[in-house]
Amino acid sequence: MKMATWELVWMVAGMALVTYVPRLIPFLLTKHVPLQPKVQQFLTYLPYAILGALIFPGILSSTGRLSSALAGMITAFVLAYLRVHLVLTVTFAVLIATVWP
Repeated sequence: MKMATWELVWMVAGMALVTYVPRLIPFLLTKHVPLQPKVQQFLTYLPYAILGALIFPGILSSTGRLSSALAGMITAFVLAYLRVHLVLTVTFAVLIATVWP
């Protein structure tokens, strides 16, 4: 069954609408509501927590060996804690994960 172009356009527009509206409604309803400082502080850390949750499983399965993946991850954590430049942190973490026995 072949779909006409206009049907495809309407389908994509409908999917975009049902994806966008649930994100827009909370924003519009809470736009003028003042947030407590603790809530604002929590919301500033939320993107980092979400990014970590998305990346962490990939780190553990990146090399095929848990020990080398953990070695690379620990290297990255330590260098990041010491505030080493991001490029060097990633480079050394990948290097350690690659050469780890």
